Amino acid sequence: MQILWFIPTSRDGRYLGTEISGRDATPDYLQQIAQAVDNLGYVGALLPTGPFCEDAWITAASLIPVTKRMKFLVAIRPGISSPGVAARMAATFDRMSNGRLLINVVTGGDPAHLAGDGLHLSHDDRYDLTDEFLAVWRGIVSGETVDFQGKYLDIKGGKLLFPPIQKPYPPLWFGGSSAAAKRVAAKHIDTYLTWGEPPAQVAEKIAEVRQLAAEQGRTVRFGIRLHVIVRETTSAAWDAANELIKYVDDEAIAKAQQAYATSDSEGQKRMVQLHNGKRDALEISPNLWAGLGLVRGGAGTALVGDPDTVAARMLEYQELGIDTFVFSGYPHLEEAYRTAELLFPRLPLQQEAATITSSVVTPFSEFASKENLTQKIKEVATTSAS
Repeated sequence: MQILWFIPTSRDGRYLGTEISGRDATPDYLQQIAQAVDNLGYVGALLPTGPFCEDAWITAASLIPVTKRMKFLVAIRPGISSPGVAARMAATFDRMSNGRLLINVVTGGDPAHLAGDGLHLSHDDRYDLTDEFLAVWRGIVSGETVDFQGKYLDIKGGKLLFPPIQKPYPPLWFGGSSAAAKRVAAKHIDTYLTWGEPPAQVAEKIAEVRQLAAEQGRTVRFGIRLHVIVRETTSAAWDAANELIKYVDDEAIAKAQQAYATSDSEGQKRMVQLHNGKRDALEISPNLWAGLGLVRGGAGTALVGDPDTVAARMLEYQELGIDTFVFSGYPHLEEAYRTAELLFPRLPLQQEAATITSSVVTPFSEFASKENLTQKIKEVATTSAS
């Protein structure tokens, strides 16, 4: 199991839906978060992309010299950049960071945002373009000279002079819930990401993508994008969840839901369906809370609970096939520390992460074995049923 964190390049704060206790995404603040990620044992961090945040590539590049271990999950945008330019950017970043780049393939889900960047394709056409883009990109970054004639791309002699460190190329990550997205994932992607849906829905996605990949003669790893609200007790965790949306009113919810309705992203539609803009049933699965999705686009769910319970829920996802968790929490600096201190010792993390954090959080090391976590799942399941 591996855990990544999140770099909030738009804004951060203690509450959603308000400017109260807000924090600007200044270079100094983002550096503090990145260094926490680097020192606490997270594998790396996701940087968002889009018109609502700072540019992910420039921000990530600025953090290379102040970090040593962490990897940067940064987006390439088919249809917005060409595959040749994206290949050079990826190779350069990978070389400059000594092999610390992960590639997040973002096809995009809001037609208004995409139109602002000059992309005017329908949903499925964008995924057809992404298929062509990745065929070219993978060839160029792998060291081939690429000639390609497709519906959207016409490439003659595409090649790369300076190759990346990671071979054949930095790993490709991707999220998408539509049939078109799953086909692209099965054909090209190394790690398929789902947003934090209930386990049964996640299991269905994994089974479908795994079967599609097998038909291509490939295997795919799986990850999940979630928020986490972990406290020493369950009641304190739920208090923190409610505190996070204390300033969110009905007007803010209605405005946010209206904005999400313009998206043609299947994943965003599924996030909205988990709560339908209502506050009355936000725990959509044991310890899985949809409150963030009331006013936050994209990943809108959080695991909420004490450390043992959250670890047990994570292991439930792992049993389905999830081996990577991309977490975030508000505010991201403090919650990076809290999550590492309370949660990491209870998880079967990759050895690098366990070694880095052992000097910080050894008091709970007796919970770190998979056997103990499996037993804890049984205890949590029994408690939830009673």
